[in-house]
Amino acid sequence: MKVEGFVASLKNAETIAQLFKILEEKGAPVIELDGEKFLTVVEGDFEGVKFWTEINGKKANMALGDAMLNSASFPFKCKKPYTGGNIIFVKMSDIESEEFLVAYKSEGIGNYFHVKGDRVEKIEPTEYEDLLPKMPEFRVKSFSEEQMDMMGAFFG
Repeated sequence: MKVEGFVASLKNAETIAQLFKILEEKGAPVIELDGEKFLTVVEGDFEGVKFWTEINGKKANMALGDAMLNSASFPFKCKKPYTGGNIIFVKMSDIESEEFLVAYKSEGIGNYFHVKGDRVEKIEPTEYEDLLPKMPEFRVKSFSEEQMDMMGAFFG
């Protein structure tokens, strides 16, 4: 599957629940694009109602930290006006954790997944809550000091 096709498929969502369903049908939270596996993170809103991704119970931007800077991010719009967000692709090869939980959430709804090695299993919200305290720390390769210095020089 190509990135463009994946992102384009999200525009068909007319509700947050439909967006989460499209993501799941495409293989999220771990999808293969052009032969490489990626963790798929989404955030945005539908007519003012926010949606987001959590990893081990923390909002994805907090869990991923500076690895977000090394990830590919694409804006997307959906069918209704004032709907859409960003989809972020994090290389699975940059994730050091063998096991973690992913949740796509919004007000009153959510899709929950348990990722362990190469296996992804959809789980119930109660199972998600039970597994949270048992998860090892979520770790992603971060930038080396040299890379950070180069970025500092780039960004001023």
